[in-house]
Amino acid sequence: MVQPYRIEVERAMKKYYATLSEKDQRRYAAVEAMKLGLGGKSYIARILGCSEKTVHNGLVELGHLPDEPEYDAAIRKPGGGRKRYDEHYPNIDEQFLSVLKEHTAGDPMDEKVVWTDLTPDEISKLLEQDHRVKVSKSVIKKLLQKHNYRRRKAQKKKTMKSVAHRDEQFRNIQAQVAEFKAQGNPIISFDTKEKEALGVVSRTLCKWRNNRFHFFPARRDFWASLGGGGGQGVSAAALEARHRARLQCR
Repeated sequence: MVQPYRIEVERAMKKYYATLSEKDQRRYAAVEAMKLGLGGKSYIARILGCSEKTVHNGLVELGHLPDEPEYDAAIRKPGGGRKRYDEHYPNIDEQFLSVLKEHTAGDPMDEKVVWTDLTPDEISKLLEQDHRVKVSKSVIKKLLQKHNYRRRKAQKKKTMKSVAHRDEQFRNIQAQVAEFKAQGNPIISFDTKEKEALGVVSRTLCKWRNNRFHFFPARRDFWASLGGGGGQGVSAAALEARHRARLQCR
C-alpha cells in the first residue's frame, strides 16, 4: 500500500512537473515512482496527470543511462514527431487535383486564375472517400494555395427566383462531356447571355448582309444536343430553322 504524500507536497510536485521538458517529465516521474515501490507508478501518474506508460518509459530511459552521463540538449529522438502530409501521402497532389477535376472553373481571360465550388471541408471528405487520404482543413488550404486556387467572394447572397430542375441541365452537360471525351471528340465551352433591348438605340428593323455562316446539315445530332435545359431536347430541324430565322433578321 502506497503511503500518499501530503496535499501541499502533491501540489508542489505537479507545479514542478509542469515546468519540465517532455524528457525530464518522464524521468522525474520515474524517480518518484521508484521511491514508492509497488503501486508507485499509478499513484505518481495520477498526481502528475500523466499516463502510467509515461512513467514506464521514464524508468526504461533511466535504466539505459550511462554511469557518468553527459548533458544532452535534445528533447526528442531524431525524426520524432508527426510526419509531413506529403511524406505520409506522397501522391497527394495528384489525388487532390483529381478530386477537383470536375469542380474547377476559371477566368477565360487568364488561365492562371482558377477556383473551385468546394469548401476545404468538402474537399477533405472527398479525399478520404475517394483515395483514403485523411488530412485536416489546414492542409487543404495549403494545397489550394500551392496549386494557385484563388478565393472568390459571391456578391449575390440570395437568388431572386427559383428554377425547377436547375441542377439537371448541368448534370446533363457533365454527362455529355464525359461521353464525348471518352470517344476522343473535342469539347468547346462557351457562355451566352440573354439579349435585351437597348432603348432608343435598339434596332427594330432588319438589315441584310452577306452571310458567311455555313450550317452543317450532317451534324444534326450536334445541334440537337445543344437544345433545351435540364435534359429537355429540341429537335435538330426546329433548332436549324430557328437559327436560320435569326440569321435572316440581322
